[in-house]
Amino acid sequence: MSYPPQGGGWQQDPQGGWQQGQQGGWQDPAGGYVDPASGQPAYVDPSSGQPAYIDPVSGQPTAYPAQAPYPVSPQYGYQQGYPGYGVPVMAAGPRTNGLAIAGMVVSLVALLSVVCYGVGGIVIGAVGAILGHVGKRQIAQRGEQGGGMALAGIIVGWISVVLGIAVVAFFVFFVWYVVKNTPTYNPTDYPFPTPT
Repeated sequence: MSYPPQGGGWQQDPQGGWQQGQQGGWQDPAGGYVDPASGQPAYVDPSSGQPAYIDPVSGQPTAYPAQAPYPVSPQYGYQQGYPGYGVPVMAAGPRTNGLAIAGMVVSLVALLSVVCYGVGGIVIGAVGAILGHVGKRQIAQRGEQGGGMALAGIIVGWISVVLGIAVVAFFVFFVWYVVKNTPTYNPTDYPFPTPT
């Protein structure tokens, strides 16, 4: 059962016309609430201000009917609910070595920074490769996980160093070539027109 809408809108009166609703819900000409589903006057509970349930047999306002309890099967009797799930327990596994993670991340950053004239690849790549070597040694000593990340840090770090050296060599060669092959001229080598 829904409550009547709050007033303020246009509502149909019992004679079939429309009238402006008053504040507080649907009103009949006698001043009481009208049930929107049946069109019958509804009793308003004085404590809550909401329409109350009207017994269809006696026509008197009563409390809302209580819901009937669910029947219990006689052959099973009362059944207890299923027990809840227990707290999940995660077995603690071996830890992942932090230097292996750091070596891989720093080596990847070095590979991206090779384009910065090669210097970033050389410096940061060497740091990533060294972190990978130290992490691999710690993994062997402590029995931790992360051997693949340490190996990736070593390989990518040294590749970044080699690429960085190649980029620096290219820029050094380029500057040397431009300086050596720049045409030199002396402005006095050109003949000046003589005035006539």
